[in-house]
Amino acid sequence: MTISLNNQTIEIEAQQVLSILISKQVGEKQNGIAVAVNGRVVPKTSWTEVTVNENDEILIIKATQGG
Repeated sequence: MTISLNNQTIEIEAQQVLSILISKQVGEKQNGIAVAVNGRVVPKTSWTEVTVNENDEILIIKATQGG
């Protein structure tokens, strides 16, 4: 299945929930992460409920410290 992840086209296994995709991309340390699917922010509490579909546009943003 083809999706867009952070503006890059990638292939993933069909019918993944969002939490699995995030774990594969980010790893176990998921603090400070925001996720949007097709332009809508998905709260962390819903990551296990949202299924990734063909042609979805997913944006994963990780907060960084600095100054």
